[in-house]
Amino acid sequence: MSITNTPTSNDACLSIVHSLMCHRQGGESEAFSKRAIESLVKKLKEKKDELDSLITAITTNGAHPSKCVTIQRTLDGRLQVAGRKGFPHVIYARLWRWPDLHKNELKHIKCCQFAFDLKCDYVCVNPYHYERVVSPGIDLSGLSLTGSVPGSSLIVKDECDFDSPQSLPSIESGHSIQTIQHPPSSSRPPLTEPFAPPNLLPPAEASTSASSSAFPALAPGSGPPDYWCSIAYFEMDVQVGETFKVPSSCPIVTVDGYVDPSGGDRFCLGQLSNVHRTEAIERARLHIGKGVQLECKGEGDVWVRCLSDHAVFVQSYYLDREAGRAPGDAVHKIYPSAYIKVFDLRQCHRQMQQQAATAQAAAAAQAAAVAGNIPGPGSVGGIAPAISLSAAAGIGVDDLRRLCILRMSFVKGWGPDYPRQSIKETPCWIEIHLHRALQLLDEVLHTMPIADPQPLD
Repeated sequence: MSITNTPTSNDACLSIVHSLMCHRQGGESEAFSKRAIESLVKKLKEKKDELDSLITAITTNGAHPSKCVTIQRTLDGRLQVAGRKGFPHVIYARLWRWPDLHKNELKHIKCCQFAFDLKCDYVCVNPYHYERVVSPGIDLSGLSLTGSVPGSSLIVKDECDFDSPQSLPSIESGHSIQTIQHPPSSSRPPLTEPFAPPNLLPPAEASTSASSSAFPALAPGSGPPDYWCSIAYFEMDVQVGETFKVPSSCPIVTVDGYVDPSGGDRFCLGQLSNVHRTEAIERARLHIGKGVQLECKGEGDVWVRCLSDHAVFVQSYYLDREAGRAPGDAVHKIYPSAYIKVFDLRQCHRQMQQQAATAQAAAAAQAAAVAGNIPGPGSVGGIAPAISLSAAAGIGVDDLRRLCILRMSFVKGWGPDYPRQSIKETPCWIEIHLHRALQLLDEVLHTMPIADPQPLD
């Protein structure tokens, strides 16, 4: 469409949406794209100059200079569209520029005054105010960003031959969880060679982005724990057998489906008995096979290698963030032979510090609101409405503990792509408690104690 035929901010929303839809890149469904564009156009209807800037930027593919196009920043920085949450600048950059975009690949241009990384009260979502780069030190080896259909490589619906998944529900259904696949990388280290340590972000070279700047040094008073993790095995919602503790002297542990005695660096699930085991669970257990290898690197980063002939499905807040999703918004399918980082200790430490501080500040602001002293926009990151205060003050110790836990299902997936909506409906899965992270959490809570969540009346 030539620029002479493009709408302006004075035209009806429907006309503007139709025009902008013509320029989408096809990585998202038509229904999701339309909802996302409609939502943005409605937000900008009262800011005509910004709406005109958006129209100019999109319809000319960035050929003409354009101003910032801003929406209000939410409490957690993410925008919800059609039941899915994601970073707003990433959502619209995927829609109109790079359908296979990874969240850590965006860097704002110098003239952008409201870039996401600048932490302003408003966020610029103009796709042409960002450049695509790969941040140094971010491991992308296990995440597929290419496919025969743009964007299709990230969303999958298969799990294994004997368990056909349900069809993907309509975007209108409100489900926010997506299954993100992590196929094996040709560059992964072979099994016979020692694993190379992951690249860490040096303080001076981390990134220009505030959100991915250097993590604080981890130098708390307590020493490393005797056990780096503990693994509990579940069938449906019932724990089977004793929790298996992995000593720090064994940085690599294998969890498999065989019947050998467990000990040291190997947890064998095949020898665990359960009087309530169903035929379906028994059938799934037969496919665990060689299982997975968990590796603790450095002070507490965790990597996973899938040794099984079938994929494993992982709940990982680290992978959620790397994929531009809100924590808990995705299930990650790790393919056979894939080797991928699933936990970053420094990121977790920073996140628990931020959430504890936010909960403390929000609880104080909430108390002030109850007392009649309504906080202004400058408090708690500019959240004045009671609903936002309530959400922030609702962060409890259990929420912070979840940052230190990984969950992994063998063979069967869960979420809206599958007949099982929760990992507790899968036949065989494990929960991994990371002791160094839990140790750091104890220290954070000693310096910033948070009370149990109290809802705002």
